[in-house]
Amino acid sequence: MDVLRWLFEAKLTIGGGFILWREVLGNVFGLLSAFGGMRRRVWAWPVGIVGNVLLFTVFLGAVFGSPHPVNLLGQAGRQVMFIVVSIYGWYRWRQARGDAGTAVTPQWASNPTRVGLVLALVVGTGVLTPAFRALGSYEPVWADAWIFVGSLLATLGMARGWVEFWLIWVAVDIVGVPLLISAGYWASAVMYIFYGCFTLTGFFVWWRYRNQAATPRVEIVFPDPRVES
Repeated sequence: MDVLRWLFEAKLTIGGGFILWREVLGNVFGLLSAFGGMRRRVWAWPVGIVGNVLLFTVFLGAVFGSPHPVNLLGQAGRQVMFIVVSIYGWYRWRQARGDAGTAVTPQWASNPTRVGLVLALVVGTGVLTPAFRALGSYEPVWADAWIFVGSLLATLGMARGWVEFWLIWVAVDIVGVPLLISAGYWASAVMYIFYGCFTLTGFFVWWRYRNQAATPRVEIVFPDPRVES
């Protein structure tokens, strides 16, 4: 109980403000999960789930007795979504794991799938914005909805092994950084900036994996000198 009490109450004071240690730890677990995802390791999913649980309590601070007064419903809701989709991704990657420990072979999404992802991001944001506003989410509400929908699509894309899922994360980070700064979640905002650079790196790493997997191997067989022609 003492550990839980510390986890919920501990904060890092900086100048006249503070950062919750839960927010820092949740983002660290998220970064470790992203690194594991880039390496295509199954452990990326359970590590990410731990971070999701921590951040859920952060973004619903008023509910969990946090000194932070701002609730971000989209940010909190996406942690629940992350957990659900991560269970699916965890199962899928465990089933596909090879002898080398890697879980999936990166592949490009089809053109219809790409169009569907873009439409889902735009339409989903439009649908959820009034719902989040009615629930009292932080303004601009459309940004919170964009982050929620984009995170869902990116996590699903990671589970499916689509290279493009990294670019969806970039789109999420671009909107997420200014929203988190304005809401006072400085630790998450800084991590989002770092995530943006990291996700671009992950995109090129998976792109390279995809090219290597698509390149046919040419095996040269030399004649056996013991066999006379």
